[in-house]
Amino acid sequence: MNILHLDSSILGGLSVSRQLSAQVVARLAAQNPGAQIVHRDLVAEPIAHLDMTALSATQVPADQHSPEQAAQFALTETLLNELFAADVIVIGLPFYNFGMPTQLKAWIDRIAVSGRTFRYTESGPEGLVTGKKVILASSRGGVYSEGPRVAMEHQESHLATVFGLLGLTDVSTVRAEGVNMGEEFKNQALAAAGEQIDRLTVAA
Repeated sequence: MNILHLDSSILGGLSVSRQLSAQVVARLAAQNPGAQIVHRDLVAEPIAHLDMTALSATQVPADQHSPEQAAQFALTETLLNELFAADVIVIGLPFYNFGMPTQLKAWIDRIAVSGRTFRYTESGPEGLVTGKKVILASSRGGVYSEGPRVAMEHQESHLATVFGLLGLTDVSTVRAEGVNMGEEFKNQALAAAGEQIDRLTVAA
């Protein structure tokens, strides 16, 4: 099994999403001895946001690249190769201002490439990245899965939409929410997420 493990929280050792994603990866590794793990810390090694240089590098022949385009094209290719090689993608997913962190959005914008990870057809877009499982290790300070704040949730729902475009439809979520609503609430949320992780079964 090849596991691509992404973390995107800026909180380092204080991060709930990093804690959960590490637990998920440990669970998968225990079930699949010899699993190969690629860990990409999108905060420690941030990916440059998509700009005209990076975008144009995917649209012109390599022999016409400027040095700047060549560097950005190489980075995009590395990220795509990591994605294609993975059997499981585990994403540490914190909740910032009702959505995902900008560091994770930068990764999304690099791997959503027309003609590589999806294509347009007469019947609509078709995903080209299939046969993989995505596990979101999601943390939220408040409660957004139910109640009056549901409409404010643009974190998990955004990723599910993007991954659906790419053909990644096997998406599951381990979630700890309400972690800023007091110590007791946080402990209950972490315990519930831990139980979800203990029930995870993914075999190569």
